[in-house]
Amino acid sequence: MNDRFNTIAGWTLFAGVVALGLSSISAKFFQADKVHRPHEMGYAIEGAETGGGAAAEGPSFNTLLANADVAKGEKLFGKCVSCHTINAGGPNGIGPNLHGVVGEAIGKGAGGFAFSGALSGKGGNWTFDLLNEWLTSPKAFAPGTKMSFAGLGKMEDRANLIAYLNTQGSNLPLPAADAPAAAEEGAAAEGGEAPAEGAAAEAPAAEAAAAPAAH
Repeated sequence: MNDRFNTIAGWTLFAGVVALGLSSISAKFFQADKVHRPHEMGYAIEGAETGGGAAAEGPSFNTLLANADVAKGEKLFGKCVSCHTINAGGPNGIGPNLHGVVGEAIGKGAGGFAFSGALSGKGGNWTFDLLNEWLTSPKAFAPGTKMSFAGLGKMEDRANLIAYLNTQGSNLPLPAADAPAAAEEGAAAEGGEAPAEGAAAEAPAAEAAAAPAAH
């Protein structure tokens, strides 16, 4: 009886060891113990990462500036009035008077403000692009600057503010909006296509009208 019991117990133990081993092998080769994201999502999950992983690019700075809202820029300038004036001949405050700043020499100013060497040593004039860099992060643009403002994170806000600054004594022409890439590609592709019906007949007539008379 004891021999039979020992035999059954031994086979049971052996079966358990085999089952445990198979489970370990399955987990190692098939990673059955881990949760995997499906290759194709059955439905979209809000906030989940897409396959590309890159955010779609928005309008360029030139495009935003060309279509800037000056009224919104004036409202944004409300964040600056504790340090700056912008009226012609206005006094300097914690920061310089900003009348006519667009196109002005960087770190020089017309009102005798004492700029830091970090800014006055930059050289050149304030262009739209340089003001965009400055307003993104003054400390990154001119390390060591006395400007304590952290910057404006949204490019649209920077474009609106710069457009407003431009109306205050500078009035430089704004850049044209960039042409959409898709439109440019479409135009290039159409360049190799046959002219539309009627265009072939019109082209020679136009060329004949444009050509100078023979002498």
